[in-house]
Amino acid sequence: MAVDDATGEQIGLDDVDVRVGWLLDLITAAGDELVSRLWQPATFDVLDAGRDRQDRRLPAQGHVAAARLGWNPIYPDGIYVPSRVTRVVTAQVMATLRTLAYRDTAIAALSARFDSATGRLTAPTGSGDTVPSGFARGVQRQLIAYSRRTDGAPAGRLRITEIQGPPQTSAMARLSAADRQLAQLAVTGDELVLTVKLPTCPAPGRAQWRSVRLTAAIPEHLHDRTITAWHLPTLVLDRKGLLWRCAATELVPADDLKSAAVAVGVDWSPTTLGAAAIVAEAIVGLSSDYRGWTYDDRGLGIKLARLQAEGQLLHAKAARLTRLAATALPEVRAGLEEKIAVLGAHRTAVGVKRGKINRELAFDFARQVTDYAAAAGAQVIAVEDLTTLETRGHGRVNNNRAAQSARRQAVAALAHTAAGAGITVVSVPARGSSALCPGCDEPLSRPGGYHDAWCPRCRVGGNRDHVAGVNLAKRALLGRNKVTRRRGQLPAVRVAEHAPVRRCRDKNGPTPSRPRHCRVRRSLPAVTQRLGVNPKQHVPAPQASVWDTVKPTPPHGDAGSRDTRTPLQSATRVADSMRSM
Repeated sequence: MAVDDATGEQIGLDDVDVRVGWLLDLITAAGDELVSRLWQPATFDVLDAGRDRQDRRLPAQGHVAAARLGWNPIYPDGIYVPSRVTRVVTAQVMATLRTLAYRDTAIAALSARFDSATGRLTAPTGSGDTVPSGFARGVQRQLIAYSRRTDGAPAGRLRITEIQGPPQTSAMARLSAADRQLAQLAVTGDELVLTVKLPTCPAPGRAQWRSVRLTAAIPEHLHDRTITAWHLPTLVLDRKGLLWRCAATELVPADDLKSAAVAVGVDWSPTTLGAAAIVAEAIVGLSSDYRGWTYDDRGLGIKLARLQAEGQLLHAKAARLTRLAATALPEVRAGLEEKIAVLGAHRTAVGVKRGKINRELAFDFARQVTDYAAAAGAQVIAVEDLTTLETRGHGRVNNNRAAQSARRQAVAALAHTAAGAGITVVSVPARGSSALCPGCDEPLSRPGGYHDAWCPRCRVGGNRDHVAGVNLAKRALLGRNKVTRRRGQLPAVRVAEHAPVRRCRDKNGPTPSRPRHCRVRRSLPAVTQRLGVNPKQHVPAPQASVWDTVKPTPPHGDAGSRDTRTPLQSATRVADSMRSM
């Protein structure tokens, strides 16, 4: 429901969507203008140094840092935009530029080691020049493309502004960067009331900004949660209209990693989203039954693979038409551009579908893993460190499919879901988790192929992903006293320690549910149902006879209807006459 805050008149939801669209258009246009104006090496030098002109440390709030540096957007003439909307714009732009500052530093270091003749990177000279291998290969592809554009000229030390263009600003409004003069949120029972200023026309003046009071119901699954505060949402528009993305503060049980005795290790699998295994600590040491649990995505993974292949096909078609349009005649070029626009719209729709499926898959996976850990009495869930995890050796198609899986979204959903159950999610090193034995820390053999793992020395093994889950859970228990905590990140164990994990038959994990079959009595004979008008009436069939095939001649004037029955005596006479013949 939407109501004008000044007059109290009710506003249609379609009108609210239009006015929110005008607000998002202003924010997007101002953000693109500011990013394109700041897209120069001096901007990233300032962000890398973290100091302003007076050599003061830049504040963490993006809009405050932009105001101190004088980075403000420029709006067209005749348009009035409140200063609080400018805060929203600068906060979003500063978040993007600060994210790209790390990439600018890495590109400058990698471009200095790039050989344009061979297209390869030389070995780093110092420890500070080391970056993840996957990130380095991506930058290497960018440097090769830059070398081709410049006809093989030596690259030298390049910056991010030279090898790629400025990013596009997302169409959203983060109201958390503003104050009560632009937006305020109140909770009344089971409803959220948001009061926000929206423009009444595409090019508003000072008098064309009116406060609108929006009311939305709190979802039912949040009614029983201990939420202490609701924060200003982020406004976006999807196909259904206005969407609020709210953040809330919730009280969860405090975690005590030092007293954890049971851990669940989650391994990211190339065949499914993940698999888990349990490790328990006792007086005699670590033990596990090596019987893991594999997540069943209910066919969503196959659907994602199909949508991914469809999106790649659409991208290839659009790229080919773009190359043809570059050298086509003007009248032909117009038709090609229309086709390119249609392909782009279809590809966007495919991306929206993939995003929805990824979110559903992530939270379903998080709920099942949390239930599995809670049933086992685990206090810690160990996941692989995604910054060091890289998919290799499975072919181009499978590597791309695994790289685009929603692992980071699944980790965020798992941390959120597990916190409500009092379970802590910890990040552990991923190297060697599926290649080393949990008992002796020696390389495993593959007697049954890629998905099989076996250690002839310890005589333990099983599914490759389950063995990896045992290793991850072991690393979480051994490093629980050396956990590193950083703001905005999961608690992390940096060093992978080793201790033998023996195989036991103790009941550590939950018993998987199995279908129960109905009992069937074998002593009574089966009753054959009689097919007819009334199928509910069960009448035993008469005993068959060879003489049932004899059909006597009906009497004169009878057409053989059901109501006319042939006497038994006449049928017997006919049979006797057949015997005498």
